[in-house]
Amino acid sequence: MGVKRSLSLDDLKPYIDVQKITPTTNGISDSVFILDDKYVLKIFETASKEEIKNELELISFCSSLKVPKVLSEIVLIQDKYALIYEKSKGKSLEKVSKNNIFEIGLFLKEFHRITKGKTSTNPQLFLKDELYKLIEKTNHKPFFELFDNIDIRFKNDGIIHGDLFCDNATFFEEKLSCVFDFIQSCNGDFLFDLAVVALSWCKNKDEILYLLHSYQTTVSYEIFLPYLKYAGLYYCTTRFLENKDFSELWDKINYSFLNRLN
Repeated sequence: MGVKRSLSLDDLKPYIDVQKITPTTNGISDSVFILDDKYVLKIFETASKEEIKNELELISFCSSLKVPKVLSEIVLIQDKYALIYEKSKGKSLEKVSKNNIFEIGLFLKEFHRITKGKTSTNPQLFLKDELYKLIEKTNHKPFFELFDNIDIRFKNDGIIHGDLFCDNATFFEEKLSCVFDFIQSCNGDFLFDLAVVALSWCKNKDEILYLLHSYQTTVSYEIFLPYLKYAGLYYCTTRFLENKDFSELWDKINYSFLNRLN
């Protein structure tokens, strides 16, 4: 995690006049810098210009929600595409509270209301065929076994975020201030999107039930569980391929999420 390159004030002069550049530990794939504690510069290390355009369009479409305010067109810095945003108040969570779960559930419900039936030109990353191709690259037997035991027929509800982990949101005074990083957004099943949130924001079954309540769904835990396992399997697989630790996610979908606290 963190920045993948060094940056000078001269690199920014064509686009913005600032005095201080602070690299962050945010961003798994990209480089993120704070500028004068007022702006955020995100350099996309792998995304195409078309993918970034899609993110801009989605942010604009959802501007009534707590999403980033973009201050620039797509710019080119050190031969990589980049965007400059207004810095949101607050910071990403180190510890998730019940109120945080409620807030993110409300956000996702409203996001899905806005994106229902909308079409993205991004490829659908989270389909079963795509996941199976990734699992084949791992040659990891437990992944194959879990995949074979998950029975899901995905719907195309509209555009999903797909990556709403805790580090892709900020809170200020216990209130959600911003949700960002829509680069993986694509068409998909809203319950899968909700399962990704549960995977990151919840520690146990009770907290997941509270998330379902805040999202205002009548879906039972039993129906939701296969989506949880699938989301967990997807991100365990990608982390395996990136040589990153996936043990916490694996424990959640195989143990923690199966038992309710007394």
